[in-house]
Amino acid sequence: MNNTSVLTTTTLSVLLITACGGGGNEPASTGSTTMAPAEGRTTTYAVDPGNSSIEWTGTMLGVKSHHGTLALSDGHFTLTGEQLTGGEFTADLKRIAPLDTNYAPDGSERGTRSMLIGHLSSPDFFAVDSFPTAHFKITRVDGNTATGELTVRGRTNTEQVKDIRISRTNSEANASGKLVFDRQNYGVAWASPMKDMVLSDQIEVDVHLTAKLN
Repeated sequence: MNNTSVLTTTTLSVLLITACGGGGNEPASTGSTTMAPAEGRTTTYAVDPGNSSIEWTGTMLGVKSHHGTLALSDGHFTLTGEQLTGGEFTADLKRIAPLDTNYAPDGSERGTRSMLIGHLSSPDFFAVDSFPTAHFKITRVDGNTATGELTVRGRTNTEQVKDIRISRTNSEANASGKLVFDRQNYGVAWASPMKDMVLSDQIEVDVHLTAKLN
């Protein structure tokens, strides 16, 4: 989402407006001035990992689904006006946090939350001891769809983040979008031995990035 995802570097235009009075002798202001990106200029924002998240959903067909979050390690993205133009981000796969309640009580022989975390971290799934991060790097943006390179378990494929939404203030920007990828393309190939517990190959990821001017 070779572990990776990038959002690029550029410059910010700062507009200072000084007003001169017609007949008075008003002193020049010495207060601080808010810096805001000028319309049409390309601006780089650095992702704030503590206020950003990746939400994931995995479904065991016919039985139940699990969902949770992944922490962000770092990232950045660029905006030209209100349009996303590039970037990348890195997810920390060692910080998988399931949030649903489809678990057996702690102390049970199977099906607990801690067991799920252990299984997702194992070679059956993401092998986090060998591949602790996943990365996504944008290569092209068309409207509200970003095409890029997703790297998971050392394998890289072209994927798309769709339904991208952008909002920003003078010093902060938010970017969100949805990524759906086939786990089999990345060697996440675990299959349940029980016929009625078929794990979907599609993993859904909702990306929420909060970033500040770089």
